Amino acid sequence: MKVVILAGGFGTRISEESQFKPKPMLEIGGKPILWHIMKEYAYYGFTEFVICAGYKQHVIKEWFADYFLHNSDITFDFTSGKNDMIVHNQHCEPWKVTVVDTGLNTMTGGRIKRIKQYIGDETFMMTYGDGVCDVDIKALVDFHKAHGKIATLTAVTMDQEKGVLDIGGDYAVKSFREKNKNDSAPINAGYMVLEPEIFDYIEGDDTVFERAPLESLAKEGQLMSFMHKGFWQCMDTKREMEMLEKHLKKGTAPWKKWE
Repeated sequence: MKVVILAGGFGTRISEESQFKPKPMLEIGGKPILWHIMKEYAYYGFTEFVICAGYKQHVIKEWFADYFLHNSDITFDFTSGKNDMIVHNQHCEPWKVTVVDTGLNTMTGGRIKRIKQYIGDETFMMTYGDGVCDVDIKALVDFHKAHGKIATLTAVTMDQEKGVLDIGGDYAVKSFREKNKNDSAPINAGYMVLEPEIFDYIEGDDTVFERAPLESLAKEGQLMSFMHKGFWQCMDTKREMEMLEKHLKKGTAPWKKWE
């Protein structure tokens, strides 16, 4: 099952850091937060990724282009008048990564629509490239397969300004609305599982995925929530970035399940 990661936004609320690179490439613990998210999925055996790039998309492509080189022990031998490169040891993850330029100003739904050709007629996962959590991804996938609906999102209850969910007793999402500053309700934390029918709910580049598509799915009873009571944190501000960095330095990062 492929993992789609939205990594094309401008990161305006952390602009002091993201003016030189897209927000998913901002580093915590010496690695981009995008890498941390991919490691989460890989821990559960999901190693094929489609990255929806946009703002400064070349930075993401160049990082992966150099990844093998930067994570290998290499001898550069010029003695014969050639540039011979001998790889002794490499420490790269066994990942397959497709980076797609989904446009500079494309909305979240439009970015998903643009990578349809790389997904085909398959169930896939999707999340945002700026948040980490310790959700049990295997349990999330099992939950999605069991209910048979088009979409599952991971829901967390936090005092955050995100899209607010009205969830019924059967974990079906009854409605999806924009945040309110006084809300303390279940919110959309990403980490979704989606059936290919989701592409039919997205009109084009101007479609905001969290609005019309999710609202329509909720009205039709096709949107389910996987309730997560553990750790989840997005990285919208410098303060949140520093908090995640502290977790890594102290060895208390809940999302870091790998060795």
